[in-house]
Amino acid sequence: MLYAILCYNDEAAVGGWSKEHDDKIMADLLAVQKPLVEAGKMGPVARLMPTTAATTLRKTAGEPMVLDGPFAETKEQFLGFYVIDAESLEEVVQVVRDLAEANPGMGSYEIRPVRDFFPGAQAK
Repeated sequence: MLYAILCYNDEAAVGGWSKEHDDKIMADLLAVQKPLVEAGKMGPVARLMPTTAATTLRKTAGEPMVLDGPFAETKEQFLGFYVIDAESLEEVVQVVRDLAEANPGMGSYEIRPVRDFFPGAQAK
């Protein structure tokens, strides 16, 4: 089954890391990803640009409004995601534990099963 791992953290804290610190964390995260890639279980991975680069389309009763920036004011921002193919939720939880260990500081990871959304696609 495919699972999405949604990564949340304080964007200001992450954005304040030195290049050396950021490079070290990215290398540690790649080390967690490597066995998943080798096993053919790693799907798309993305690190999102800052929320200041975001555009939001807000649906209203009338015409949708296009706004600069994020819509929600939160303590943690959605900073990136992984998609992995796993046999069980327990397997994904272990991957997330490994990611959390490689990524210092506070933050959270949300795990969600992914359902195909293509005409004619069959659910796994």
